[in-house]
Amino acid sequence: MSQIRNSTFLDVLLWLLRQRQRFRVEGVSMLPLLLSGEEVLVDRRAYRRSLPAIKDLVVIRTPDQPNLWLIKRVISTRQDGACFVQGDNLFQSTDSRVFGWVEPPLILGRVTSRFL
Repeated sequence: MSQIRNSTFLDVLLWLLRQRQRFRVEGVSMLPLLLSGEEVLVDRRAYRRSLPAIKDLVVIRTPDQPNLWLIKRVISTRQDGACFVQGDNLFQSTDSRVFGWVEPPLILGRVTSRFL
């Protein structure tokens, strides 16, 4: 299981310049890596020129509930850019095992750091 780094001065500056977006973790699907209530920074431009990589942490909209945003880990990718995602806490996660592959338009961006 990969780690997530703490935000640096540059991360905060990018957030202030609107190059990163803050998200609050809700729930336990990413335990032990992310606790409910923690905040992360997301690079919304990360996948404009490339596809998500396996092990990336991403913020997605679920295909069946477009107003619900989730943080998940990329487990697999297809040639068309779709991702299979899962939470680190497999027994407490609603993820691609439930809603299937996530198409590129539903991927908001890559989690870059824990916001401190």
